[in-house]
Amino acid sequence: MGKGRLETFSDGVLAIIITIMVLEMKVPHGASLQALEPLLPVFISYVLSFTNIAIYWNNHHHMLHAAKHVSGSVLWANVHLLFWLSLFPFVTGWMGENHFGTWPVAIYGLVSFMAGMAYYLLAHCLAGLHGKDSTLAVALGKDRKGILSVVFYAIGIGLCFVNPWLGVTLYFLVTSMWFIPDKRIESKLLDDNHEKNNF
Repeated sequence: MGKGRLETFSDGVLAIIITIMVLEMKVPHGASLQALEPLLPVFISYVLSFTNIAIYWNNHHHMLHAAKHVSGSVLWANVHLLFWLSLFPFVTGWMGENHFGTWPVAIYGLVSFMAGMAYYLLAHCLAGLHGKDSTLAVALGKDRKGILSVVFYAIGIGLCFVNPWLGVTLYFLVTSMWFIPDKRIESKLLDDNHEKNNF
């Protein structure tokens, strides 16, 4: 089946998620810069979550660009990913409003962990559908970066019960790993196009 509706639906959901997150930042009642101070934890958590959603959108876009078609399993795997991403506004607001308390930071890490696992599942559903020699499967490879990310999230969740900021530091580390664009799929597509043009 075609992938157009899946891409359109996913883009719409991600846009709504970002819109809901920014609404968590309430307008301060004061006119001074000091009135912004209580919003700082919410803003920090918003920046982290906004960047993560943007990274997911970017990688999701490249992955589906490499896909030629989808299946029922892929549709459900995609909905599974969107479910976990849709929880980001809630955990972002909870973490920011409670000034990075232990449980809010740990639950934020859990949602991030599950989103990472859901993306990994979606990627491998698509790779399996297109075959091990497909552009998508070859580009993804063993996906060490994806595996390392969920491992770091799991460690970060545990560290929250020692000091929540240790967990937050690991979450930012994972985000910084992905902030540098993942060129695997894009590079493989360019290589394939170059080979076709040479024939």
